[in-house]
Amino acid sequence: MDYLRPDLAGPRAIPFQAPQGDLAILAGSANPLLAQNIAHCLGVPLTPCRAHVFSEGNVFVRIKENVRGKDVFIIQGCQYPVNDNFMECLFWIDAARRASAQNVTAVIPFFSYAQGDKKDEPRVSIRARVCADAIEAAGADRVLTMDLHSPQIQGFFRVPVDHLYGRAVLVEHFKKLNIPDLVVCSPDVGFAKGAAAYASLLGCPVVIGNKQRTDHTETVEILEVIGDVKNKNVLLTDDLTITGRSLIEMARVLKLRGAKDVYAAVTHGVLSKGAGPRIAESDIKTLFTTDTIESSFDPLPPNVEVVTVAPLFAAAIRSIHDRTSISMLFPDGRPKVP
Repeated sequence: MDYLRPDLAGPRAIPFQAPQGDLAILAGSANPLLAQNIAHCLGVPLTPCRAHVFSEGNVFVRIKENVRGKDVFIIQGCQYPVNDNFMECLFWIDAARRASAQNVTAVIPFFSYAQGDKKDEPRVSIRARVCADAIEAAGADRVLTMDLHSPQIQGFFRVPVDHLYGRAVLVEHFKKLNIPDLVVCSPDVGFAKGAAAYASLLGCPVVIGNKQRTDHTETVEILEVIGDVKNKNVLLTDDLTITGRSLIEMARVLKLRGAKDVYAAVTHGVLSKGAGPRIAESDIKTLFTTDTIESSFDPLPPNVEVVTVAPLFAAAIRSIHDRTSISMLFPDGRPKVP
């Protein structure tokens, strides 16, 4: 892309080469396969780098190639082990900054601490804000992430945040199944807006569940379902699932209300210990999730299907690098592979 600058000899504008440096993609230890797929979509090799954990738990990172003057994108999610992966992300940012990278973008496919977005109990930390401050202090110029638990977390940062949505990929995959008599269901009022966006892309109605949690034991109780699901196929949607209990309990209630097949689609399949077997025995016919999280506590059951978001991240990275609008890449909610 050509940029224009005033000619020093007068007001005439002349073209000159784009100011950004070469594109460099670094893979942290949290998302090596996703990083490789993103690099493949972009047609560039991964920049050689190394992360090592010493016996006492100390994390060491090193970029093994010159990145001076380059546009560096560090792909490192913050899933389990959350604190280790988050600290590694900070160290990668610092390493790139100290190696004289021109721009450093933290690509965080799953930002786990986004769940700590408010002070909803006395004397608790707003963890997402603390993490945002740390990412900025480490030297990130920009953050690229997907499906924050609360979109307003973008406001916790003073650097630009590009927020992608996994539903663009999940909906395109789900459409191929040609499921008739479909309704979209949110397991709680908190994801009602997200469920409505799914329903808009799928061209179907939306219903909403009402649940409550009484403590931090990750148990859930479904209080009510707002909307009609009798003789309907239902797609449960959410941004993430950890234990699977919300989806499982919601699927059970939907079946009691006369629903036919119940599917589920979540961007981040955290799936803590025991979630896999629990989902396998549930009323959920198929759970669709993305590859923002690669590690799994249990083997994925047969009714869990993983859809890649590498092309979507690659398109966003290309747009950031070329200094073009990310929103213009997805006018209809679908990613375009660069």
